[in-house]
Parts: sequence; C-alpha cells; structure tokens
Amino acid sequence: MSAAKWRNAMRSGAAPVPRRQPRSAQPLQAAPARAPDPYADSAAPPWLKWMWRSLQPHHVFLSVALLLFPFVATPFFTFQVAAQSLVLGLVALSLSFLAGYGGMVSLAQMTVAGIAGYALAVLGTSSSAEISLGWPWWLAVPFALLIAVLCATLIGWLSVRTEGIYTIMITLAIGVAFYYLVLQNYSIFNGFQGLREIQAPTVFGIGWREPVPFYYLCLFWAVAGYALVRYVVRAPFGVALQGIRDNPRRMAALGFHVVAHRVAAYALSGLIAAIGGVLLAWYNAMMTPGSVGTGWLINILVIAVLGGVRHPVGAFLGALVFVLLQTFAIDVIDRERFNLVIGGIFLAIVLFSPDGLLGLWAKLRSRFGPNQTLTTPPRRQA
Repeated sequence: MSAAKWRNAMRSGAAPVPRRQPRSAQPLQAAPARAPDPYADSAAPPWLKWMWRSLQPHHVFLSVALLLFPFVATPFFTFQVAAQSLVLGLVALSLSFLAGYGGMVSLAQMTVAGIAGYALAVLGTSSSAEISLGWPWWLAVPFALLIAVLCATLIGWLSVRTEGIYTIMITLAIGVAFYYLVLQNYSIFNGFQGLREIQAPTVFGIGWREPVPFYYLCLFWAVAGYALVRYVVRAPFGVALQGIRDNPRRMAALGFHVVAHRVAAYALSGLIAAIGGVLLAWYNAMMTPGSVGTGWLINILVIAVLGGVRHPVGAFLGALVFVLLQTFAIDVIDRERFNLVIGGIFLAIVLFSPDGLLGLWAKLRSRFGPNQTLTTPPRRQA
C-alpha cells in the first residue's frame, strides 16, 4: 500500500488492508504424530535402530505366516517346496545384490555355493571316507564359508575390471571351469559320482534335516541374508556402491576406490551364496557336478530376474515360482520340456515387466489400486 492511500484511509477512519505474507512466512502445519522411537536416545546398535524404523505391518503379517506355515502344510510342502525355495532364494539374493546395487551380473554365484558345499563335504563327513577329513560340523562349516568367500573375492578381483557382457563371460567361464574340475577330479571331488551322504548336524537332540527343523533353519538364514542386504544398501558402503554402479568415473574422481568397493561387494555376496551352498548340501545330502552345472548357473539368473533384481525379496519370490514350476509342471508336460516352460515364462516377464514380478505388481497396484482416483467432470445442477 502506498503512502497516499495510507493517509486517505487514516482520514476516512477505515483500517488499512494488511499485506499478504509470502508463502515462506506463513506458519507451517504441524506434521502428523509418529510412533515414538524407543531407540532414538539409547545406546542401541545402529542395526537395531534400523530394524525398528523399517518395521511395517505387512512385515509382521508375513513373519507370522512364515512361522506358522509348517503347522498347516504337509512335510512335502515344508521341505520340498518351502525349504528349497528359501535355499535357492538365498543364492539368488547374492546375485540380486551384485546386479541390482552393484551393476555386476555374475553367473558364478552357484559356483561359489558349490565351492562351499564341496568344502563342507571334504572337511566334514561323507560316503567317501578316504576323501573326507571327518571334522565336526561346527568346525567344518566356518572353514567352508571362509574358503567360499575367498574364492568369491578372487572371482571378483578377476572380473571387476570389465563391464557388461565381458563380466558375464568371465564369470560363466569360471563356473564352467569349476564344473569340469569337479567332474574330472577323483582325488578330491570324487568325479561324476560326487560326495554323498552329507549329514546335517544333530543339535540338542534335533536332526536339522527333518522337514520342520530344516525349514526353520533355512528361514532364519534367509531372513538374516535379507536383513543384511537391506541394511548394507543404506549404509555408506552401499550408497557408494550404488554411486559406482551409476557413474564409476565420477565416484573415482570423488576419491572412492572403485575396484575395492566392487571386490568387497563380491566378497559379501559370496558369503550369502556360501551359506546357501551349505544349506543346499544338507538339503540334497550330497554334492555332485550336476549341482554346479551350466544349467544351474543360468537358473539362478532366471530366479533373480523373475522376482526382480532390484528388490531383495524378489529373489525368494522368483525361487518360489521356479520351485513350484519344477515340482508340478512335470505333471502336465514332459520332464524334458521343463526348460521350455521356464524359458517362456522368463521371456514373458522380461517383455512385460523388466523389473520382474514385483515390478509387475507395482504397475498393477498403481493402476488399479485404491489410491487411484478417476477424474470425472462435475455434474451440472438442474
């Protein structure tokens, strides 16, 4: 308001029109109240604070469903379907971590799992007493994991200096080389017969290869691997790894060691795959060259892509779909044509949803979900 208008308003006794405050000067509305964080001011470890903040209602519902599943399902579904899905999902999770957050597609993750399984059979007990060393399980398992992680680190050191199709070819060559090594070596790996009768441990009188105990064992390590990946990708290391995935040259210019981060990612994914390899050896009670063949190298990639490479839980969803098809599709079609069914489903998922089943679910939810409102013109009143 100008000075002349102000004087005229004062003479007429009218109150001046107040100036409208800018948007930035207007008081902000109070944010909705959030649930109190009991670990905000405590000395709890960061991972515990992260778990509390990340907990959602559907997590609680899914956890209760998974815990109660063995009590409502038959032993066949508990062991053959659920436990196998968790084991294969754990191996596929290691590939999802590398490909989704590191931009590195490795076909050697089943090889790392096979190295852990073979190491467990050689260090522990098996049907080949002249080969196996007979160590107790609590000593053989840590050494098997250590050997697998070291091999995964070596694979990463060899392949991180390449990108794209070259990384895929190098890891595939390593996987094929390990397959022929265990196939033709009889002094350590017992050739094409493999190492059989790999017994799972008995702790506190519980045989851990029984359907229900083995399911809970696999469920524990699957949840641990999932939580580890979710925590790491939000940690400084995971954020730097995603930056390297998007622009490695810029991250190197900022002072980050690109090769070291990538090799560390291979080591971490190798640990996840190694745990899956130990569980796979106990599940099958044997390790043979067929367990690490070219077919299974590709199957792990198919499982990861089916569920969604960018979603850690997608590895387990893809494994569940794969196991269900592997278990029940052979009743409808010929066993020899199972790969044709898997290939067709894989092709359809890639064409309609490059982000896997979870990406397809997100598209359908955004299109037909309850939050979607249709804009219609207002009705004219009579």
